[in-house]
Amino acid sequence: MSEFNVKEIDKSEKPNGGSFLQTPFWCSFKARHGWTYRRFFIEENENKDGKECAVLNRNFCKGFFSIAYIPLFPKFKNPTEDFVIQLYKTAEALKPYLPKNTVALKFDPDIIFDTPELRDEFNKNAAVVSEKKHLNIKKNRVDIQPPDSTQVDLTCSVDEILEKMHSKWRYNIRLSQRKGVTVKKYTGSSVNLSEKVDKFYELTKETNARDGNSSHAKSYYLDLLKYSSEQISAGNDCPLVTLYIAEHEGEEIASIMTLFSHDEAIYLYGASSNKKRNLMPNHLLQWTAMQDAKEYGSKYYDMYGMPPEGKNENHPMHGLYMFKANFGGKNIHRAGTYDVPLKKSVYALFILAEKMRAFWHKVILKKIRGR
Repeated sequence: MSEFNVKEIDKSEKPNGGSFLQTPFWCSFKARHGWTYRRFFIEENENKDGKECAVLNRNFCKGFFSIAYIPLFPKFKNPTEDFVIQLYKTAEALKPYLPKNTVALKFDPDIIFDTPELRDEFNKNAAVVSEKKHLNIKKNRVDIQPPDSTQVDLTCSVDEILEKMHSKWRYNIRLSQRKGVTVKKYTGSSVNLSEKVDKFYELTKETNARDGNSSHAKSYYLDLLKYSSEQISAGNDCPLVTLYIAEHEGEEIASIMTLFSHDEAIYLYGASSNKKRNLMPNHLLQWTAMQDAKEYGSKYYDMYGMPPEGKNENHPMHGLYMFKANFGGKNIHRAGTYDVPLKKSVYALFILAEKMRAFWHKVILKKIRGR
């Protein structure tokens, strides 16, 4: 098993493509909210084919232990056995550079499958290989990034994008426009930004109460918008973060936040009121953002999270699945989060805490809220 060489590189160095999660902008933003990060160049001795990656780290329990995390890396297309070995070798190579209290290195590998079944089979085989080779690579049941999504192709014409949508979605967009719904846009440099983020947060709390979800603090959203504008104003090549708010007769009824880069446009966050849902403001918001993303130059618009399946009307997340899938994108399914434990005893306690937290939010709170 050949070794990997690791070299720390400048944090501001622009990565060669890849997800927004690997950009200096996103990593430095996360560093403003409890994380630290370093950037590395990793190459294998045999082929010298190096790759850059950002490694984030966060302390827990007042610094008693920490977790290291590599989002959307590595990009991989080869057999399962090679994948497992690469994760192990990457973790071993990076271990000397991580804080001594790091209990695990977590990966969200950039591997895309056409169906959930193919993904599940891959993960099953990875577990077999890990056990056979005694590499202790664990598929975590709690994924950090959404493993399932749908991506709308923005490289075709506007008419072609509309044509790929479900006919009812095109109708809903026109209905929203006809009923007088308008969409306004705000960036970090907008004069009334704080007021608009307040409204977005109000809608977020309303959405969370309805759907049983959780969200970031209001200051997190405000800082994300401001930091994007600050970096762009400074001449840095950084993604554009925008807040969209749908209004009807002076009432703000729905909102989304997006991130545009040269390769991808991401639907980061969304919220809506319980009122005037029949006006279909969410359809118009998404369509407005897609058109803006295309004009910006993004190649695709990522809905960034959806159920792996849900066409069946009896599925508990049928509504969310159909809302996102009917915009005409290609459904993708990633492998999900993998862990390489570095301190086995503490790691076991951490996983138990993760499971309890997930059970509290996904089961107990939803039952308390009547869902």
